[in-house]
Formats: sequence, C-alpha cells, structure tokens
Amino acid sequence: MTLLRRAIQFFIVMSILALLTLISLYYYVKSDIPSVEVLRDVQLQTPMQVFTQDGKLINQFGEKRRIPVKIKDIPTPMLQAFLATEDNRFYEHFGVDPIGIIRSALVLISTGQKKQGASTITMQLARNFFLTREKAYIRKVKEIFIALHIEQLLSKDEILELYLNKIELGNRAFGIGAAAQVYYGKQLHELSLAQMAMIAGLPKAPSALNPIRNPTRAKLRRNVVLGRMLNEKYITKAQYDEARRAPISARFHGAEIELYAPYIAEMVRSYMVDTYGEDKAYNSGFKVFTTVESSIQKAAQQALINNLHNYDMRHGFRGPERILWSPEQPSLSTNEILDALSAVKEIDPLKAAVVVDVTEQSATALLKSGDYITLPWSGLKWARAYISDTRQALPPKTATEILTPGMQIWVRQHEQQWQLSQYPRPTSALVSMDPQNGRIKALVGGYSFAQSQYNRATQAKRQVGSNIKPFIYSAAFENGYTLATIINDAPINQWDKSVGVAWRPKNSPEVYNGPIRIRRALAQSKNVVSVRLLKGVGLERTADHLLKFGFQDQDINRSESLALGSAAITPLEMARGMSTFANGGHLIEPYFIQELQDAFGNTLGKAEPLLACDEQQLETGPQRCAPRVISEQNAFLVASAMHSAIWGGGSWRHKTGWTGTGWRAQSLKRRDLVGKTGTTNDSVDTWFSGFNRNVLTTVWVGFDDAGKPLGRAAYNANLGSNQIVGAESGATTAQPAWVEFMQVALADQPLAPIEPPPGLISTRIDLKTGLLSNKNDHTSRFEYFESGTAPTKYALDEDNSTPFDDESIREELF
Repeated sequence: MTLLRRAIQFFIVMSILALLTLISLYYYVKSDIPSVEVLRDVQLQTPMQVFTQDGKLINQFGEKRRIPVKIKDIPTPMLQAFLATEDNRFYEHFGVDPIGIIRSALVLISTGQKKQGASTITMQLARNFFLTREKAYIRKVKEIFIALHIEQLLSKDEILELYLNKIELGNRAFGIGAAAQVYYGKQLHELSLAQMAMIAGLPKAPSALNPIRNPTRAKLRRNVVLGRMLNEKYITKAQYDEARRAPISARFHGAEIELYAPYIAEMVRSYMVDTYGEDKAYNSGFKVFTTVESSIQKAAQQALINNLHNYDMRHGFRGPERILWSPEQPSLSTNEILDALSAVKEIDPLKAAVVVDVTEQSATALLKSGDYITLPWSGLKWARAYISDTRQALPPKTATEILTPGMQIWVRQHEQQWQLSQYPRPTSALVSMDPQNGRIKALVGGYSFAQSQYNRATQAKRQVGSNIKPFIYSAAFENGYTLATIINDAPINQWDKSVGVAWRPKNSPEVYNGPIRIRRALAQSKNVVSVRLLKGVGLERTADHLLKFGFQDQDINRSESLALGSAAITPLEMARGMSTFANGGHLIEPYFIQELQDAFGNTLGKAEPLLACDEQQLETGPQRCAPRVISEQNAFLVASAMHSAIWGGGSWRHKTGWTGTGWRAQSLKRRDLVGKTGTTNDSVDTWFSGFNRNVLTTVWVGFDDAGKPLGRAAYNANLGSNQIVGAESGATTAQPAWVEFMQVALADQPLAPIEPPPGLISTRIDLKTGLLSNKNDHTSRFEYFESGTAPTKYALDEDNSTPFDDESIREELF
C-alpha cells in the first residue's frame, strides 16, 4: 500500500506540475494567440487585379499570386488529396492529433530520424498565419496552443478553407487556386486527378518538389500522394494507375492578361496605392473594374500605333539597327544569327529580324524566334531613304536599294503581311470619354509602356494650337458675337512696345479671305480672326472664360498668343473641356474606376459620376448634376461651327466651294460628328478633338522633346503613294488616328447629333454680309442665333449699295 500511495502521490504531484507548466506556458504564449476578430477577419495576401468594364483582365499587382476559393467550390478529389497527404484524421482530432504524435515519436525512437511529421492541418495553419519559421521548441508550444484556440473558434471546413487558400505552393503561388493557374493555366474544376495530386504534394517542399524546376522529384512526390489516396480508399486502383501514368504537364503560366492596357492599369495602381497604401492595395485581393471597354481600348491602342508608324514611314527609312556582316564578308550561320538576336529587346508590335536574302521585289529575314519570314514588295516600297525631318529621297524601285543580307532590322505584321518597320520617333496620346458623365472609354499614354511609363494623356502639358479656338469663340458668343458676325480675315501687323518688334500672327496656310463670317473662320481655323476676337472680348475676360472649362490658371498665359493656342494642356484636360460643348454646357469630371470589389467579388463601391443634367431632368427629382459653366445655347453654337470644320459650310442647298480643316472625318459618313484640328508653330504639337453627343475623343501627336518640330513629308505613307503631304499638321498627323479609332468606337452606334436647345432661333442670312436675306439661293443659308442676337437689317443688292454701308458692320470688320 505504501508503494501504491507513493505512486499515487507522485502521479498527483506530476499532474500538478504538468498542469502548472501548461498554465505557465499558456500565459507565456498568450500574447501570441490570435483573437477571435483576427481569426474571423484574416486577410489573405491576394494581389490586386485590374479589369476592363466588360471583365477582361488588364493587369495584376502584388508579389504573391493568390486566387481565393470557397470550400464548396473545391473539387472533392482535391480535398481528399490534401487530407490523405497532410492530415488524414483532420475531421476527427481537436487540432492536435495524439495518435499522430505517438506514431511520429515511435518512428523517431526506432529509427533515430524524423521521417513522419505530427503537425496537423490546424497546426500548419497556426504556423503559417501567426508564427515565424524559427526552429525552436517554444514555437512548437505556441503552435499547439494556437491550433487548439483555432479549433474552438472555427469550424473544420473554415479551417480547411483557410489552409488551402494560405498554403505556399511555389512560383509565388499561394493557395490552390493560384497553383492551378500558375502550373496548369486552369481553374480547379478543370484539373485532372494527377494534377490535383501534384499540387497536394507541394506543401512539403514547394521549391524542391516544383514540377517546373524538378519534374522528376515532383513526379515521385505526386505518386506518393496518389498512393495515400488509394490507401484511404479515396480513389480506385484503376484511377490510381491512370494518374500514375500521366506525364508531367506543368509549365509556368503568368497572369492571364486578356487585354494589355498598361497606361490605364498604372493609373489604377497609383490611385489605389494613394488611397489604401501599398500593403493593403497590393495584398487585399481588390478587383478593380475600370471604365474602359476592351474592344474600344484595343482599337485606341491599334489606331495610335498605326498612326505613328504611318508618320514614320512618311519621313523615310533610317536604315538598319546594325550590320552583322557586309556583302564582302561570309554570312553568319543560323545559330550565330540567333545568338546575335538573343540579346535584342523587342517592343511590341516590332520584331527583331536579320536579312538573309534579298531579291528584286522581296526579302527573306530570320526572326528572333527562329522563324523565317518573307517581306513582300508591298511591305518594302514605302522605304524612301531618310535625309532629314523635312527631306526624303525618291521612292525605291527594287528591294536591293533598301536592304542587303546581314542587316538587323525591325519588322511588324500589318494587314496580314510582314512589313519593314522601325521604332517611331514621335509619340502620341489618345483619350476617349462619354461627355455626358466623364466615363473614360479608352486611354493610351504613348506608343510603348515598356519603353516609357510616362503617361502623355494625363501628364504631358503641351501647347494646344488651334484646339483652343472653340473656347475663344465661346467667350466671343458670351460677349455679343454670333455665328454670322463678320470679322476681317486679313494679316495683322501690331507693334509690340515691350520687345520692340512687330507681332505678325499669320494664318496657316497663309490664305486670307477678307471679311468672313465667324462660322467659317472657326471651321477653317483662321488665326487672325481668333486674335481679333480675343482683342474684341478682352484678354482678361477671355482668359477667365477659359478657366470655366477646368483648365488651370497657371497654364493659361495672359497674352494675345493665347488666341493661337500657346496654352499648355494635357490631352485629358482638353477632352474634359471639349466635353462641355457636347453635353450642353456642363463641366464633367473624368473617371476611370467603375466598381471596386473585394477578393470574393463583394462590391465595395461603385462610381457615382456627376451627370450633364438638363433642366427637365432636374425637375423630376434630385440628380448628381455636373455644374453648368456655359449656357446650352453657347455650347451648341460652338459645336455647330465645329460641325462646319468637318462638313464645310455655306448654303444647305448649294456648295460654296470651301471646306473645313477637319474634312477627312467625312470618310466616317456620319453627319453627327463635329471636330477641330490643332497645330502649333513649326508643327511641334498636333491635335484633333471631335465628338458627337455620346463619344468624345482627343488625339495628340508630337515628340517628347517639347521643342522638336514634326517636320514635312514629301509623300504619303500609304505604302509608297505619291500623294503630297507637306508640313505635318493636326489634320494630317493627329486626325488619321482619330478617324481610325472612331470607326470602331462608333460602329453600330446610332446617330447622336448635338441638338439645338430651346432659346435659339434659325433665320436666313446673307453669306457675304451676315445680315438678313430674303433670297433662297446659294448666297444665303439658315443660321442659328440666341434669341435677341439675330441681325435686324437686310442685306442690300449690290447694285443698290455695298454691304458695308452699315456702321455696325464696319466696326465688326475693322
């Protein structure tokens, strides 16, 4: 009995000591045990994804690839593979598996090696979420307590779901959803049994067992997983045999970018980081749906690229990038050529190639990929030799005048054929938006984001040239001028006391029509008329009027050159300002994020843009209305004059022989379009802005070197056409991109003209004098006026009096 009593006492003492030890250890690690709130609100480090409005992935940001999945969406074989491999008693133990610990201890005692782990899935979850990788006994103690705590707070399914979304699986893939994408480019339900087993085998050693880097070891591990699934009777022998025979099919799959739109993606990234901070923006699994439409964004990018290449072709071929061998030297072998090309960095859509053979009307070249291509004469004949920005040689007659074997060149695919090409020296920007609410439909900030991350659409403040004139004319309409007002289109010779020289603004081209109506002056972009209007309204009053359109005060220079477009404005700012004429006078706010979702697709917020509300909408109830900055009548009069810039003017029934500077847009065959060209001195910056009621697009083309002229071209770039181009301008350099883009953006869209609002009258005027007319022939047309501003006198016949006997007309002219 004494021995038994002592044994009992010893057991009690040891139990007390064990209990005290456990209590002491608990309080020692208590600070590391997560709270209920932390466990319930655990944040998976999931990258931010950026999509188009119609759900196509543009880009993703974040170091860790993770695609969170719900346990109900995980295929049963995938769950079974992990349970069989990592913790086959998961649904039976309480977070710590005593049987597993005893089994592991027996193996350790009998072999002296740790061949079998005792960590449960819950313990692994505890370690991965809350503990470091340090190898210490105290970490194991913490792991056990945290595992017990997790089991008290979460259900088994919740624990398993967290584990499968958290586990590291190599190649920056975290969680089984990302692993399926990274290794197989599939969703979980698309995986085969062999592929599921491969992924389930990775947690033991994600790097060493990686099927991409170590396919042999990965296959052995996969077969171990399949064997355990067979032992647990999760799969049949036939399924086991079939899966074991499956080859290793894993290869790296990057993010499934469906539309490469880097400039808009970078705008989103910058906004999200500014709003949420880097850690939260990159790791919270945000899904950002932009406002851009995939088909329209793609069309914008293609139009900009095509237009820049067309410019570059107009100015001639600058020669090869380098010469690998000359005609006097032996040619290199295929492998030697490929070695030389391997170091060349390609920028889409250009491909590096080396010429290996040239005939009279074609050439053969070897691509970096190892493929041979043929350059037909239609892809070569544009290549007149470049002499300078203003001079090019005569068109070539044979391919041998252009290329010789050994030349390293650039090529691109265009209209389903290969074409000799080169990296365009100028750059460009395009912005398209809905003028009724500011939704950006497409945005391109340059030729290549890989070459330059500078977003010219939002960051490049460039002189706008004649694109400023609609705003100058808007100021004039607000100060008593009308579309029928006669202004003298004649040279200005004004002495400038401050610099001691005369200021002589000129039209471009230097054609002067004498007395001219304002409608025609804007349509034909008459510089001297714009100057006379600014002087008539007043410099300060005009400059203040321009600020209504959202332009920055520091960008609006207070000098008379403002009338010619010396103000420096970004393409996005220009598009916003022009929208005012399309929407009836409202200043909208551009936006590029439509909706923000969390990692599981729950909506966190949607765009609530200010709308261009008319008075009838306001009467129906409260609206989020954009502020009105000019009257509906003013906006319409400007848009109407811009309509003549595309479609010409004069009589509705008879052609008067004059066209506007934007006549090339007539190729779209849409009478609802209005537009305005813009060219600065020496063609340094070229612009075109045009719109209907629903779509507004601005294009800018120029050099990043803000003082470099775009020059002149002798011939068009239409694959050798002899059409003379002359000096680059808004009409020849920027508008072609606008036309190509709008052809897609407006496809299948109904006509949406700018409709005349209430408060306007239409009356017949004499085209020569701007006075009323009682004739119904080519000398007259109907013109719009704000109520109370129409002329009150009739033009007299020439045999009775001159049209300038009226003193008010004389004042307007001179």
